[in-house]
Order: sequence, then C-alpha cells, then structure tokens
Amino acid sequence: MGGITSHVLDASIGRPAAGVAVELEVLEATGWVPAGAGLTGEDGRVGDLLPAGTEPSAATYRIRFETGDYFGARGIETFYPAVTVEFTVQTPGQHHHVPLLLSPFGYSTYRGS
Repeated sequence: MGGITSHVLDASIGRPAAGVAVELEVLEATGWVPAGAGLTGEDGRVGDLLPAGTEPSAATYRIRFETGDYFGARGIETFYPAVTVEFTVQTPGQHHHVPLLLSPFGYSTYRGS
C-alpha cells in the first residue's frame, strides 16, 4: 500500500525532532491544495500524511516542516523558519518516505524507504 510519510532528525542534538508540525500539499491545476498534516512524535516520525484509506496519486507534492516553531520552542535561533520539500510521485502504489535531517543552520533530505 502506498502512502507519504516522513521523519525529522535533529542533527544538533543527535536525536529525533519531536513536535515538528508537518503539512502536505498537492499541486493541482488551480495551485497548491492541502492534502494532509501531522506532528512528529517522540521518535521524530509522522505516519501517513494522507487521510486514512487514501493513496497518493501521480502528482507533485510538497511537504512543509515548521522548523522555526520547533527551534523557537527550545529557545534556539534558526536561519530557516520553515523547510519546504517538493517531490513527484510517479508510481502511486509505492510508499514515499521523505526524511529531513535538520540543524538550526542547515538541512538535507532524500527519498527514504
């Protein structure tokens, strides 16, 4: 079964980033449309961002991680108030995992499994 999941690791403390708000949008002819949302748990993971029973369609999606709120709650200055990652689903039946490795002044991402 396909789905769109993520997790956030805070490289500045070497631990999962709990409490990061994550929003998923899909690009339609009229523009970006909300598709789902979640909050990372203690393990830094957020389960399927799509509503239960929904699989991703072949489309372009973007995930927005509210990194400024996460660091602000910890009293840490950050250069990035949010991180947005756009990606394309070409095979809807596959699982799509988009991890984020985060620090206050940098980040990286990749297609996970």
